Amino acid sequence: MSAAVCVENVRKIYDRTPVVNGLSFAIAPGEMFGLLGPNGAGKSTTIRMLTTLTRPSEGTIQVAGYDVRRDPIAVKQQIGVVLQQTSVDLDLTVWENMEFHGRLHHIPKTERQQRIDRALTYVELSDRQDVKAKTLSGGMKRRLQIARALLHEPKILFLDEPTVGLDPQTRRRLWEIIRDLNRQGMTMLLTTHYMEEVEYLCDRIGIMDAGTLIELGTLDELRHKHGGGLVMKQVGDRWEYKFFPDLDAANAYFEAQPDKTGLMVRPSNLEDIFVELTGRQLD
Repeated sequence: MSAAVCVENVRKIYDRTPVVNGLSFAIAPGEMFGLLGPNGAGKSTTIRMLTTLTRPSEGTIQVAGYDVRRDPIAVKQQIGVVLQQTSVDLDLTVWENMEFHGRLHHIPKTERQQRIDRALTYVELSDRQDVKAKTLSGGMKRRLQIARALLHEPKILFLDEPTVGLDPQTRRRLWEIIRDLNRQGMTMLLTTHYMEEVEYLCDRIGIMDAGTLIELGTLDELRHKHGGGLVMKQVGDRWEYKFFPDLDAANAYFEAQPDKTGLMVRPSNLEDIFVELTGRQLD
């Protein structure tokens, strides 16, 4: 089966400086792929190239079987994009935002109305269709962005920090929507600053740093490679981390220490591995 997204040896150069450098990965149809990296790692530039907003300097990118440089219009017809910035028209009503987007995609009127009804029902905004977007809460605006991105029935959905700035309850509701879409077969690429979001939602994880992909795999694969158990030691006002193959090995090390003051044992998580690889927090 052909990859839904295929990135091969991609570079993006600004002012002779490579922002993305030799990037390669593939996303399978129906996969939920998480792309992580500290600020300046090249994630946003990568998303812009995948969604045809920026042309790669070198290499090839295929999305839904189309080359982003040769067939950008075909790519746009196959993808939906939800950005962290509010991109709905605040002076239009919820329905008008959807109507405008549907017309841009040349969806016939009768079908357009049916799709709008269905999308707004799905994101639980049917009762808000006649109110202006500027009156919506942050979570409702994000749900409107998702509904709009789904209107033309894309094969692949790009989610660039879709829950940033939202309260935990709203974030969890969006997780449910995102996960349900993926279960229905939607291919997705997610970038986020919330590690628990990636752990909860994503099938595989790619970690970028300084424009390159430094790690790729499932959470279990990353734990197996870098260590599933962790011994933490408090040194002054910071913690030192020591990885072990599993929790049993970490506990054995802990029990063998004559002085256990300031020591703590726990399973490793994605954030531990991320910091180990990049040397800094995601934020």
